[in-house]
Amino acid sequence: MTDSPVASGHMDISDLVRISGLVERGVLTRVVGGGCEILDVTHTSQEVTRGSLFCCVIGGKHDGHEYAEQAILAGASALLVQRELSVSVPQVVVTDVRVAMGLMSAALRNFPSRQMMVIGVTGTNGKTTTAQLLGNVLSEHGLNTRVLGTLSGERTTMESTDLQRMLARFVDEGVQAVVMEVTSHAMVLQRVVGTSFAAAVFTNLSQDHLDFHHTMEQYFAAKASLFTSEFTHHGVVNGDDVYGQLLIDSATVAMYPYSEDDVRDVVVTPRHHSFTIDGHQCVVPLGGRFNLHNSLAVIASAQLLGVPLSTIIRGLAATSAVPGRFEAVSVGQSFDVIVDYAHTPDALERVLRTLRESVGNSAKIIVVFGCGGDRDQHKRRLMGQVAGSLADGVVITSDNPRSESATAIAAEINAGVDSSDSHKVIGVELDRRTAIAKAFDAAKTGDVVVIAGKGHERTQTIGVENFPFSDVAVARELLGAHS
Repeated sequence: MTDSPVASGHMDISDLVRISGLVERGVLTRVVGGGCEILDVTHTSQEVTRGSLFCCVIGGKHDGHEYAEQAILAGASALLVQRELSVSVPQVVVTDVRVAMGLMSAALRNFPSRQMMVIGVTGTNGKTTTAQLLGNVLSEHGLNTRVLGTLSGERTTMESTDLQRMLARFVDEGVQAVVMEVTSHAMVLQRVVGTSFAAAVFTNLSQDHLDFHHTMEQYFAAKASLFTSEFTHHGVVNGDDVYGQLLIDSATVAMYPYSEDDVRDVVVTPRHHSFTIDGHQCVVPLGGRFNLHNSLAVIASAQLLGVPLSTIIRGLAATSAVPGRFEAVSVGQSFDVIVDYAHTPDALERVLRTLRESVGNSAKIIVVFGCGGDRDQHKRRLMGQVAGSLADGVVITSDNPRSESATAIAAEINAGVDSSDSHKVIGVELDRRTAIAKAFDAAKTGDVVVIAGKGHERTQTIGVENFPFSDVAVARELLGAHS
């Protein structure tokens, strides 16, 4: 890291505007005033300190322009706005605050992503596991590596101001590689603007977040926008996925597909999967066929980044279970328990099909799940249909109902199960703990209970309150009492 005003986070507002490339990006309208020094960039009025550039982001519920005076009183040196305000400090007027915010946050910190190897992972399912596995492999390769995503923070992809601050801190700490999950929301809300990716990975696409994107076409477009020269020049794509093929056909950057056709001798169990690639056997201690695709994504990505296959295989073999991703819970009980984050129809189908492939028809598969409130309502009936078609028993419960009625959500799921096989419903129990206990009571020796939807989460959101709740912890406690 060079010793410069940019690296140290001190820059005149006019220099910051110039280096950020706002003119080249076409978002700069004008600069009102000038001659001030910027020490930080923030979009949160509570974080403003002396020398901050306060970004007036227009959100779904709040307009940052309304907090400008509060920010100035807290010490803001200048404002980033979409409409000029009657204030005493300089203003950078732009057509899109979010785009400019990302560029200026990165520029103030000397574009930290350019000083490390940053890999972005996007897709409906598999982002977290793929990111964790790739992080393990890069660490095995000797790189000081960090992983950002679902397991590391409240938001899978943080706002650009927070992201650039975090990346700059990584540079200071000597980090050499960062693997980060990139959500479709992040792309639409411009959270990774100003970030350069050595490679971007696409795992798959299936129905989710239609409350936000409205159509699958818009959802795909959001994911696909990562695979442009603004962000990367190299894409690693699941060639077995329909949308992956569409991305390969439409992308303007170099694409490197991966597929099950790349490997032989595939063996999948609930505890591990193995295969042969280029004459080398690879054993990964993660169950499920979907994890085979995650491993293939990691191999393709790591090879693109120059990691030898032997190192990749060692890194994959040394991995541990990813919290809440096909995570086995055992206290010595006679049936298997799997906790998985599956909260979409496709993810639930993948989990249930993988288990059926492993246990055959000799054992019963019991699934307990709900659906989140204030989110895509269309998937509730679909998830019910998947459960009714592929499981032997279904316990419907609450997930994170938020402001919606848990009873109403359960009814929508139940309608989907009924359309497949109403006899499979063991019960509707809105208390999630009791629902899990009910599933355990129904399980016999050799059966499998899947607790789906929340995975690694440690809270349950009911109304506006977050209550402590961990599927893994509750399952372990109930199993201890059960046995």
